Amino acid sequence: MAYPEVDLLYLNEKDMLAAGVGDGAKCTDCMEELLKLMNKGDFRMGGENGNSHGCMISFPESPEFPEMPKNGPDRRFMAMPAYVGGKFDLAGMKWYGSNVENRDKGLPRSILMVMLNDKETGAPLSLMSANLLSAYRTAGIPGVGVKNLAKKGSKVLGIVGPGVINCIAVKTFAAVCPTLDTLKIKGRGQASIDRCIEFVEQEVPQIKTVTVCDTLEECVRDSDVMNFATSTAMGVGPESYPYVKTEWIKPGALLCLPGSANFDESLLLDPKTKLVVDNIKLYEAWADEYPYPTYNVVYILGSKLMDLAHEGKLDKARIDDIGAILNGEAPGRTDDDQIILYSVGGMPVEDVAWGKNVYEYAKDHGIGTWLNLWDKPYLF
Repeated sequence: MAYPEVDLLYLNEKDMLAAGVGDGAKCTDCMEELLKLMNKGDFRMGGENGNSHGCMISFPESPEFPEMPKNGPDRRFMAMPAYVGGKFDLAGMKWYGSNVENRDKGLPRSILMVMLNDKETGAPLSLMSANLLSAYRTAGIPGVGVKNLAKKGSKVLGIVGPGVINCIAVKTFAAVCPTLDTLKIKGRGQASIDRCIEFVEQEVPQIKTVTVCDTLEECVRDSDVMNFATSTAMGVGPESYPYVKTEWIKPGALLCLPGSANFDESLLLDPKTKLVVDNIKLYEAWADEYPYPTYNVVYILGSKLMDLAHEGKLDKARIDDIGAILNGEAPGRTDDDQIILYSVGGMPVEDVAWGKNVYEYAKDHGIGTWLNLWDKPYLF
């Protein structure tokens, strides 16, 4: 960047694909490096404690003003800022609007953009389409769990919610766990199930057998790895979350939880169950923003663990950050029968880190369109 002239690289979705946003294995490696970095503390997000998920605009049930949007499923705007250190060493923000009714217009539920900024000046480096970026990093974080915590030789993957995120998760998990060869799907709509099967047949030839399950129990039983990517509105309460009985879970299973799920309290409090989170401070920040019972609003399992700690039932020392496991500061899987629950909340540091990788590749390979912000700022 030449000062005072400022140019930024615009990357549309086609550019993002050309720049490698869909490389699930590489994204997982990037997320692994990020999580190690986070465990050392070299990052910042929003909020007073530097770990906030972001700032969200929601809408009232009955707006006073006729032009104001009315509350509805997934109807919100959100800004998610972050700084990531280490080799990434830049700031950025994901911004998106979301409305489940978008699907009736042929649009994704959420439409996302990421802006990357120079850490010193704040000048924009890149504005990029981020639906694929966000999907792959959302699969990459549980992908790190599969790579490092799944039982060796795992064969059966079960997914709950066969939408875009779980399609990408199947592709990512297969890349980091080459023994996976069987997929079990539990979904609510036949259209999403069919799209998922078509995606897997085209993109993941490693999967030889696909079974559509009528019940959650059927999907959970005998699965070595599970990924829950269920679409759940905030604030609906645990009675609306998929409920997994302990007796269904195969000994040694890894359950990745970027979506909603509920479990027998006895399983969570059993010292033999390993509890892992992507960043415990994220859940502490949520507990500050949405006071107890946080799990009633934020459906991610880590919020349930915070509630149990609030009630004095669970010692937070039992909860391990995956970054600490990766850095050798906490134990990983201790035996083949150990059940591991891995809570994944989603953080803007992930978008910034993977966005930096894609941006650097695009810049080096002449991908995208350069936009001029100014040759010299008018106000100085």
